Amino acid sequence: MILRIVGSSPSMPRPGGACSCYLVLSREAAVLLDVGSGAFAKLQLALEYPRLDAIVISHMHADHFFDLVPFRYALKYGPLLRNEPLPLWLPPGGRAALDALRRAVAVDAPQAFFDSVYAVSEYQPSQTLRVRDLRLTFSRTRHYVEAYAVRAESDGASITYSADTAPCDGVVDLAAGTSLFLCEAALGLGTEEGIRGHSSAQEAGAMAERAGALRLVLTHYGAADEPGALVEAAKSYFGGSVAVASDGDQLSVFGSSLGSEN
Repeated sequence: MILRIVGSSPSMPRPGGACSCYLVLSREAAVLLDVGSGAFAKLQLALEYPRLDAIVISHMHADHFFDLVPFRYALKYGPLLRNEPLPLWLPPGGRAALDALRRAVAVDAPQAFFDSVYAVSEYQPSQTLRVRDLRLTFSRTRHYVEAYAVRAESDGASITYSADTAPCDGVVDLAAGTSLFLCEAALGLGTEEGIRGHSSAQEAGAMAERAGALRLVLTHYGAADEPGALVEAAKSYFGGSVAVASDGDQLSVFGSSLGSEN
């Protein structure tokens, strides 16, 4: 499997960066996990977008799904077209949020604004979603709105994407033994008071250690966070390899070992 980091910023993008967007490639499938603000421009550097087999959205916050709009225009009018609508899997209740976005960005647009290019469905988190040779499973995260972590598996390799979450037993269980744990660190080295919805680098490391992940990649971090400091903070809790995601990174993922290409 290959993981391409398309966008790795939080809701306020780092300079020149894009919000959450991750391309998972297996032998047969190409699946996009989230498509946040600014991601579609960078996706075009990774592959010819009509090749995608599906888009899966973790939750309906702007920095995880707003670039469905420019993607829609590309699929409708761009030079690279598909023969059939692109499967778009939303979390439970996501269709209502997508309709609200349609009304906001295209006041006079009919329902078909999105449906003309996407085959829109809501996934059932308790059920496995199969896209060619990829097996996708879900677990609810600890966030301000309903959100789901995603585990993608193929040929004995796995990538688990935390989505947005504070420390969460369900996410740890989903990531058990995973080849690569892609975990948010939106709090950087900081803390969060009151209602929780994000993790620090230390907390990401602790979740990776509990899960027995082979490798941890920190993502969803802000411009003020120094990558080296994030890595060291995570390593204080996690004994495996730690890296920080950067837009454009490409990681090769195997069942028992890992490599990287840049």
